[in-house]
Amino acid sequence: MKRAVSISIGSSKRNKAVEVTLLGEQISIERIGTDGDMEAAALKYKELDGTVDAFGVGGADLGALVDGKFFPFHSVQPMVRYVKKTPLVDGGGLKNTLENKAPAFLDAKLGDYIKAHGRKVFVTLGVDRWGLSKSFTEAGYEVVFGDLMFALGIPIAIKSLNRLRTLAKLMIPIVTRFPFEWLYPTGEKQDVRTPKYEKYYRWATVIAGDCHYVKKHMPDDMQGKIIVTNTTTPEDVELFRQCGVKYLVTTTPVLDGRSFGTNMMEAALVAISGKNRPLTWDEYSELLEKLGFEPQLQELN
Repeated sequence: MKRAVSISIGSSKRNKAVEVTLLGEQISIERIGTDGDMEAAALKYKELDGTVDAFGVGGADLGALVDGKFFPFHSVQPMVRYVKKTPLVDGGGLKNTLENKAPAFLDAKLGDYIKAHGRKVFVTLGVDRWGLSKSFTEAGYEVVFGDLMFALGIPIAIKSLNRLRTLAKLMIPIVTRFPFEWLYPTGEKQDVRTPKYEKYYRWATVIAGDCHYVKKHMPDDMQGKIIVTNTTTPEDVELFRQCGVKYLVTTTPVLDGRSFGTNMMEAALVAISGKNRPLTWDEYSELLEKLGFEPQLQELN
């Protein structure tokens, strides 16, 4: 049996292991959280290196890809220093292939609802989801990117992809040298929700982005909203339901009651490919086509 393991600096409360069959091959998919401890994650990578078919980097990114240029997160590199044999991916391949399908999926499934409520999307962190950001813009959505709010705590909205691109080129070389926990909630911080920037949540019909960012400043009143995200646990889904979210769209498949992160699913694709290396975007797209993967829609209220 193939085995793909995501080692995450996120909360261990979100750990999950399932066995699934993909393209006729049985594969074990497992997520292991280290509660914000990067060194514990590094040692777990060291322990499993060469014994599993693919690693996913969870709760962190190896870097940011903006307009085809890759900027490594320097504080994350030591976490994967022991990985010598097992292919290692952080979800970037799926962020720029599978997630691009989300706007077209929304139009196909919820087009009338979106037309009635406004073609407006609030992307919590556009640089983290460049493919998603670009595809919403190309689909004619009015956009607000929350990069300055969610990454740096600066209450300024970015209202075009060109402005986001300019900001990214200026800030990414600096921001990627920050400790990663300054930019992204890790460990127990992932369970803290502080409502903030509510006018942008109220303005948007669709709120899109990493689930932890979506929840981080989400208001109690989300009546009628559509959330487009990736990783959700049953607890996340219940929180969205209680806050009044109308529709939840996950860009990765729901397996055994939850959706896994893009890094986990990307590792699974690398494992079943048998190529013992990260795949190209074209290879990911080809596998996704064969698997029939598309976003998953849940009506919550």
